[in-house]
Amino acid sequence: MTNSTSDLWAKIRQQFDSLPYPNYPLEKSAKNDINALYLHNLITPYYLRNKKVLDTKDRLILDAGCGSGFKSLLLAEANPGAKIVGVDISEESVKLARQRLKYHGFDNAEFHVLSIYDLPKLNYQFDYINCDEVLYLFPDIAVALQAMKAVLKPEGIIRTNLHSSIQRLPYFRAQKIFEIMGLMDDNPEQLEIDIVIDTMKALKDNVNLKATTWNAFYEGENLKEIILANYLLQGDKGYSISDIFSALRAADLEFIKMTNWRQWDLMNLFKEPDNLPAFLGMSLPEASIEEQLQLLELLHPIHRLLDFWCGNPQAAHTFVAFSEWTDSNWENAIVHLHPQLKTSTFKTNVRDCISEGKTFPIRKYLALTEEFVYIDSSMALCLLPLLDKPLPMMSLVEHWQQFRPLDPLTAEPTDKVKVFQLLQTLLKVLEDFDCIMLERQS
Repeated sequence: MTNSTSDLWAKIRQQFDSLPYPNYPLEKSAKNDINALYLHNLITPYYLRNKKVLDTKDRLILDAGCGSGFKSLLLAEANPGAKIVGVDISEESVKLARQRLKYHGFDNAEFHVLSIYDLPKLNYQFDYINCDEVLYLFPDIAVALQAMKAVLKPEGIIRTNLHSSIQRLPYFRAQKIFEIMGLMDDNPEQLEIDIVIDTMKALKDNVNLKATTWNAFYEGENLKEIILANYLLQGDKGYSISDIFSALRAADLEFIKMTNWRQWDLMNLFKEPDNLPAFLGMSLPEASIEEQLQLLELLHPIHRLLDFWCGNPQAAHTFVAFSEWTDSNWENAIVHLHPQLKTSTFKTNVRDCISEGKTFPIRKYLALTEEFVYIDSSMALCLLPLLDKPLPMMSLVEHWQQFRPLDPLTAEPTDKVKVFQLLQTLLKVLEDFDCIMLERQS
């Protein structure tokens, strides 16, 4: 490690010792936050990559750069039965992380004051590594990825992210300004924060930097964290999609998916995706995943974080599309409800909609989508038994027939083939929105 790098890490450590991040009260929890639980559940990326479902019990999960432990808590809440290990270079942050997990009753967790570079010292191999809001602070992101890969199980998955060099450009300009002003020579404290606030307040509202980065809300009390994390963040840097894929190749890791992957669908940017201009219609389907993501970021840079999952290279995954499943595939399929839906509130609301004959507004229980999704109360019947355990497809058909023995239109006994076909249609929709997971049996 060079002297300049060592000095930078000392500044970063000092900054987070003085204000551990995130600065949330000990009692705060996200156990009812569907999006957060979906994102931090190992089952989510594992299914997206393998179309298989695993049990989180006894899995080993690393929170690399755990800070004050809020994400460690989320990982514990989203992955029942898993052991959580957190590391951070800030001793004060690690103290808070230990207190936080203990406060919420998670005893199967341990925390260490340790650099990501030194992960092998733990003598662990992890099923999942969460490295959130940390990677962009490293001088060489490929080296940091290699350090995590060294402690990753063969089928393990890493979730990490980088600041976008395009979307976050105004903040990098602000950091440069305050660096020139000498506010980042040492660990920024209240004096430097006050100077930032006074400087931004003094600018006219139409000055580009103020118009693109500032919010009058930042001038309130107890907002030190926002100023430090955006205007005075030591070591902050921006990256592109190309940088991500270059680093993954250098670290010999495989890209899996963007975590908010629905928002990274290039076709969603077009008015008529099925009626593109001739050149686009021919070229875009041939573009690689890297090229498509790069085009989307250049066209529509709305994401502060380039947030993605990656893992050790796997044998090529060949999945049979649901549209090509045979009846035999469907008959032998196992249906799982995503853990994000396994709540008492969800169960109560499904029951109420069924008993009152209302459509069920499943949209509000979904993660990472703005689309409106409603299902008929009769179809919602198939969700109830999945709250208890995964079931074979034909068990769901029988459940439907048991509770809807008569066809509401003909008053004849419910036709098994018709129910089977209706359930296929419903499950395809629910799987597409991450409500359920379908495992095809060999």
